Amino acid sequence: MLVTLVVNWNVRDQLRACLHSLQRHPPTRHAHQIVVVDNASVDDSAEVVRREFPTVHLLVNAANRGFSGGNNDGLRYIGQVLFNAPPALADERFVLLLNPDAEVTAGALDALLGYAEAHPGAGIIGPQLRYPDGSVQPSRRRFPTLWTALFESTWLQRYAPRAVLDHYYVCDRSDDETCEVDWVVGAAMLARWAVYEQIGGLDEARFFMYSEEVDWCRRAKQAGWQVIYHPSAVVIHHEAKSSDQAVARRMIHFNTSKVRYFAKHHGRAQATILRLALLGMFAWQSALEGGKWLLGHRRALRAARVRAYRQVLRSGLR
Repeated sequence: MLVTLVVNWNVRDQLRACLHSLQRHPPTRHAHQIVVVDNASVDDSAEVVRREFPTVHLLVNAANRGFSGGNNDGLRYIGQVLFNAPPALADERFVLLLNPDAEVTAGALDALLGYAEAHPGAGIIGPQLRYPDGSVQPSRRRFPTLWTALFESTWLQRYAPRAVLDHYYVCDRSDDETCEVDWVVGAAMLARWAVYEQIGGLDEARFFMYSEEVDWCRRAKQAGWQVIYHPSAVVIHHEAKSSDQAVARRMIHFNTSKVRYFAKHHGRAQATILRLALLGMFAWQSALEGGKWLLGHRRALRAARVRAYRQVLRSGLR
């Protein structure tokens, strides 16, 4: 049996498209249920699910519990309600964590499940993600090092030694090659229920959003499971539709989670170096944008960026 779990926050139209894709392209050899956890959306997302998708299991949170908390709520519900009896030997249980801004394509779920059935050591399997224009969206990674973290997704990324990020983004393997990796992007991850039973859910105490899938895959590998990138399954990902609604909060969550990941897996010293370096970058960016504002260049844009960067600095990325 497969359960697809979708955590939603204020992306009603994307959620509708996601659920339609799941209904158009269900797995052919497995029973399939869908669970939506709505994180206190104010755009009628929950009502759309109730009205248009009556067979979907809907959980509505009173507050935004983030990606980690929302998924953990859904996983607990799945365990208590949908997977509350031992499966038959031929009916293994799987859960697909899927972003609401993602759409599965024809055969994607069967491809993921077929690989899992043929490879019992594969604990977490990620599909190939594609942008809406059909181009490949990089979605497999090696674990970050401090050197990687100082460049990746910062304003210094364009200046990074190519070998550093090529290694991180697994550029030595073809986009069309199934391979074992360290982690896969959390927009779409198929996991055996046995993985969840063994290592637990996402670390919501540390990660509100971002880095939670890196940590989850790392814990799965430490427990002896493989993490696999399987491009025969294709999922369209519109990317960052929820987080785009709160730019400053997105930057805070992304960078705070990066620091917390390093504190958890690499120790306080590396985490402190990373935190201070990131804060220094935001201070420099704030000063640079402020200078452009003083010169009268696109003042509204510069002022908005300075406000966002100062919010990040006030957070201390702790």
